[in-house]
Amino acid sequence: MVEISNIRIGGGNPLVLIAGPCVIEGEEITLRTAKEIQNITSELGIPFIFKSSYKKANRTSLNSFTGLNEEEAIGILEEVKSRLAVPVLTDIHTEAEAHMASRVADILQIPAFLCRQTDLLIAAGETGKAVNIKKGQFLAPEDMRHAAEKVISTGNNKVLLTERGTTFGYHNLVVDMRSLVVMRDLGYPVVMDATHAVQIPSQGGISGGQPKFIAPIARAAVAVGIDALFMEVHPDPPHALSDAASQFPLSGLKNLLLEIKKLDQAVKTNGAL
Repeated sequence: MVEISNIRIGGGNPLVLIAGPCVIEGEEITLRTAKEIQNITSELGIPFIFKSSYKKANRTSLNSFTGLNEEEAIGILEEVKSRLAVPVLTDIHTEAEAHMASRVADILQIPAFLCRQTDLLIAAGETGKAVNIKKGQFLAPEDMRHAAEKVISTGNNKVLLTERGTTFGYHNLVVDMRSLVVMRDLGYPVVMDATHAVQIPSQGGISGGQPKFIAPIARAAVAVGIDALFMEVHPDPPHALSDAASQFPLSGLKNLLLEIKKLDQAVKTNGAL
């Protein structure tokens, strides 16, 4: 189990939602989206951690949006945390970013492409913050124990492991639900990223997606048994500045979470975990 503020992830505790726009696009849209997600999760009694990247380094094209000025973006993330009193998660890509982001973030996220980067994992661990490691699209789930051990070598055992799909030929991903069980058996809380899992990578210079499959994948993962659900949520996905083809519409979030909560309660009440 990993405890973030007053939120417990794993150990049979209720499902946690990690959600927010892919990247910080501006102060108003970020605060408005975070507040609306908070309103929904508060009403439904679902623990909520806000997610948004202050910087996007892993982009297909040189012309893709990578974010605002770093200090401005970090400041907006800090504003969400202080105004709404919610924990926040953001991606990091270098050792220097680990120390910068840890000033604000409660969870540092290691992108899937970087999950084997030893120096990055150790730098993240040394901050003392929780570390969410996304499973590389190229890795078997059992191999994630090596990534986790790099963080734990720093004395930091606050590690989460996230499934986000596996490369299935060119320009396609597939989700093997067995990986959720395998990674849980490694002894860490397991997260399902239901939005990146529907991406069509590097399609014509940008990542495409099949958002109609987000809800089915989320429901299936919760039925298997997960500790947290990760979703990129945007008020207007087609006009999002990053991952427009794979973000979930904010307008549909409440109905999905109503279904998800019932599934999670059924799985955990019946002792399936």
